Amino acid sequence: MQTYMPIGYKMVDGKIQIDKEKSKTVKRIFSEYLKGKSLLAIAKELSQKEVTNANNKINWTHCAIGRILENTKYMGDEAYPELIDKVTFDNVQTKRNQKKNQLWRKANRKKGKCLFANKIYCGECGEPYRKYTEHSGKACEKNRWKCKKYIFKNRVLCRNLFYTDEELRKVFISTANKLIKNQRLLDKPYKKEPPKISKELLEIENQITRLEEDEEFSSQELANLIFKRAELTYSTSQIDGYEVQTQKVKEMLVGQDLLTEFDEDLFKGIIDKIIIYQDGKVETQFINGLKISEILEYKRKDEKNGCSEKDSGNHTAANEI
Repeated sequence: MQTYMPIGYKMVDGKIQIDKEKSKTVKRIFSEYLKGKSLLAIAKELSQKEVTNANNKINWTHCAIGRILENTKYMGDEAYPELIDKVTFDNVQTKRNQKKNQLWRKANRKKGKCLFANKIYCGECGEPYRKYTEHSGKACEKNRWKCKKYIFKNRVLCRNLFYTDEELRKVFISTANKLIKNQRLLDKPYKKEPPKISKELLEIENQITRLEEDEEFSSQELANLIFKRAELTYSTSQIDGYEVQTQKVKEMLVGQDLLTEFDEDLFKGIIDKIIIYQDGKVETQFINGLKISEILEYKRKDEKNGCSEKDSGNHTAANEI
């Protein structure tokens, strides 16, 4: 049975020893990574220079580089002689963990953007909210949702409140729990607004009436007007999906306990939009049109724009959506 041996070692007289040639490749990989090269860049460079791997092939991958960088055998143990000193190995692990944390934060920012994008609206000017990052990459980095018109051409145009992802999640939890506790809200009769008749449609109706009064039933003009009326009526009509959407909300709430944490699937399934007002009012609209409002007192007590006095003058945020 053949035992796997990491690149950089070889078997001599039944003992594992350092392979002088291939050990240079291992040390090179650790060194290049600490200098800032990515796993993919190191793999490409080794392949291009036709450096052979543990299987004496030149097809290096970023996964293979990653496995080498995390292999503790290179620090030496009972069977393997030391090839990489502990300080170097630990520095590489620290750097790799930092990279993983950066990727995790980036993935979560993207997830947050996708989740609330086109769902949060300003109740003062009607514009959608967008996610802004302040002090990107620094320890004081902040991500907050602000009105699209917050800053335009270096001027503050809308002074509505700011919200973090966590605050928006809490708004949903609070509103959803109100509906879960009082699902009779879904049984309220829906007041459908009468369809609005456009000026063009009204004029066509009048022309059709005149032709019919003159008994011009076979005229091409009447046929054209009737066709045009049908076309306009179809384009302006609205399908009443209230009952369908209400049933969908009810189905998603069947057996649903009060929320103690954010439920992404429930949010996507039942929420149409959340509207933010400067006085601290937050209005959540469900997919069937039902609206539930609440006043967030802690927002009303904050300084302007819903942030602290220290942060309120910072207008360096970059639009991320």
